[in-house]
Amino acid sequence: MDFNRTVLVTGGSGFIGSHLVCSLVNRHPDWRIINLDILDYCCSPRSLESIEDRANYTFIRGDVCNSRLVNHIFYTENIDVIFHLAAKTHVESSFESPSNFQRVNVDGTRVLLAAAHQARHQPQRFIYISTDEVYGPSLDQVFDENTPVRPSNPYSATKAAAEYLVRSYWDKYKFPIIITRSNNIYGPRQYTEKVIPRFLSLLQRNKKCTIQGTLPKSRHFLFVTDAISAFLLLLEKGTLGEVYNVGTSCEIPIMQLARELIQMIKTVPDSDINNWLEFVPDRPRVDLRYPIKSEKLQQLGWRAEVCWVEGIRQTVKWYQDNPDFWSEACEDWGPTQSKLEKTK
Repeated sequence: MDFNRTVLVTGGSGFIGSHLVCSLVNRHPDWRIINLDILDYCCSPRSLESIEDRANYTFIRGDVCNSRLVNHIFYTENIDVIFHLAAKTHVESSFESPSNFQRVNVDGTRVLLAAAHQARHQPQRFIYISTDEVYGPSLDQVFDENTPVRPSNPYSATKAAAEYLVRSYWDKYKFPIIITRSNNIYGPRQYTEKVIPRFLSLLQRNKKCTIQGTLPKSRHFLFVTDAISAFLLLLEKGTLGEVYNVGTSCEIPIMQLARELIQMIKTVPDSDINNWLEFVPDRPRVDLRYPIKSEKLQQLGWRAEVCWVEGIRQTVKWYQDNPDFWSEACEDWGPTQSKLEKTK
């Protein structure tokens, strides 16, 4: 079958990546979607069960830092679009092993950019999925795309460094890049190290929600389908060389989040909610909030469609319906054979 477009998604088996891959495969049967993923601990092949046998989907198990493999993909496939999501993202882990974050987030981006730029078939778009955390924390300033970046942990520092690499290819070669900086994305299938699935997992095991420190932290939460619609809109309408914030006005204090989830999972009276809270020491450095403006993206026609009440309802229902998803996922990893395994 001849395809009109070939799209490479790195990290396509992760939480956001799997939602993006499924959306692309289902919306565009005339596009070939290639997923390059190493299947790290926070990924599950089960996330892509619904599309794994589709004719327009190809999975390659491999490391984005493996230049031989990545160069081979660009040599043998006419890649038109790259969505680069492969990254390590857990802030606490980045303090424990910053070199791993440097390798995947920075070196992986460097390998991918070099291969894409040198490819005989030149890509039309290279969309780099970054984070609002590159701006650093703010109590009152709301960040727009021109705000200087001030990353405050090893994770966000590596994402900012990767952004500079991506930007350099636009400045030097006019390579067709677009950068997105997203709020906290949540929804079904997210690994349990992130705050919403962590609270849900604890409550489902009859354990208390652990609140780090005593400072009033909050996060802006964006439902995963709204993030995907933003990425797909930018593919078609985004201006090359530009940065776009992908944000929401939905700011939820972490304490309020815990209380809401306790009520939804445990259905206890208000007087008993505190019995399901446990305060634990804070991590080395914590950012209280990351407020961003998204007018630039909204001018292209994007709006967040899923309100908090509906998004968290869908999310909680999925975790209730799939309580063993992540415990079983580890058993699924096994030796998955890549179609390009021989090149690794």
